Amino acid sequence: MARTFRSLAVYNFRIWSLGGIVSNIGTWMQRTAQDWLVLTQLTEQNATALGIVMALQFGPMLLLLPVSGFAADQFDRRKLLIATQLGFACSALGLGLLTVTGHVALWHVYLFALISGCVAAIDAPARQTIVSDLVDESYLSNAVALNSLSFNAARMIGPAVSGLLIPLVGNGWVFLLNVLTFAAMIASLCRLRTAQMHVHQRPPRARGQLVEGFRYVWARPDLKAILLMLFLMGTFALNFPIFISTMAVRVFNADSTHYGLLTSLMAVGSVTGALLSARRARPTPMLLFWACAVFGTCFLLAAMVSSFWLFGLLLFVLGISAQTFTTSANSMVQLSTEPMMRGRVMAILLATTLGGTPVGAPIVGWVADLFGPRWAMGIGAASGLGAALVWFAYQRGARVRAAA
Repeated sequence: MARTFRSLAVYNFRIWSLGGIVSNIGTWMQRTAQDWLVLTQLTEQNATALGIVMALQFGPMLLLLPVSGFAADQFDRRKLLIATQLGFACSALGLGLLTVTGHVALWHVYLFALISGCVAAIDAPARQTIVSDLVDESYLSNAVALNSLSFNAARMIGPAVSGLLIPLVGNGWVFLLNVLTFAAMIASLCRLRTAQMHVHQRPPRARGQLVEGFRYVWARPDLKAILLMLFLMGTFALNFPIFISTMAVRVFNADSTHYGLLTSLMAVGSVTGALLSARRARPTPMLLFWACAVFGTCFLLAAMVSSFWLFGLLLFVLGISAQTFTTSANSMVQLSTEPMMRGRVMAILLATTLGGTPVGAPIVGWVADLFGPRWAMGIGAASGLGAALVWFAYQRGARVRAAA
């Protein structure tokens, strides 16, 4: 157990993790309430509208790529994250006030999804790369896994709490409660001991730095293969708000409490996957293949089951496999990337993973509306199995090149 949580012995990482878990719980509470608001109050179970919300949340990740990676490499990441937390809080406050007063409309949700997406585009690369500032290289793989554990533990708790609060106080008060959770993250960032941070040398400012990041990735076949896998998974498979909500409402006729339960079961699997990842010193190449293969197979089975509880069990396994893949991919990229390039490479990684959502989420939502949620889940299954084939092909090609 001590091996699993060894990075928490570092003061700065421990303080960061405490603030992060509180803030992440609030974020998942809001995401659950927002999805439920769109699906059951502002539309008549319109999955396409939900896909548009996701597209607006994640689209800026791709559009702002030229500045997000630059910001993570050039600016003080601690101060940058304080600014993004304030931006998230203002967005949640605006949507919460509109909802509580009864003036919220679908276009308001679209607008605030876009605002929070723009903030997230700057926040995500800095949030991922600040981990390397908090611990030294020997702890980095473990710290990346524990960072994912915090996020997914919150995904386990937040939707369940939101599912209980929505029928009691309404969606708007869930949004307003989320505003308060950002104070915890800001407080933890302010309490970091800057003298103990492992700040790496910043690259000199020059024109063409983003192009340099792309050149770096293009010269690395392993990074190109991982990015293609992340694109397939992120674009078509990781749209779980659409998959889970449409299956819950249309197939199982579930209420908000059961919807929150399904989301939490998925998160329990993600937490388990993060814990298993934290125990590994370094991820192995074949781990990526098996994670994607299990993910695609379980997705296919989940699309066909008729039992609510069996569906929940498969979501648990999906959570383990998805988290194993994303954490391992993140660790492999960070550990094999030069420190001065990490911000730009991680920005490209996150843009590849999340930037495909504006394409994939509306498509998945449209398929769910036209053909049904089970067919939409079939798309997720195909993308998971496709990612496994990409890594298999890369590994086979690497062995051929090594033998030549």
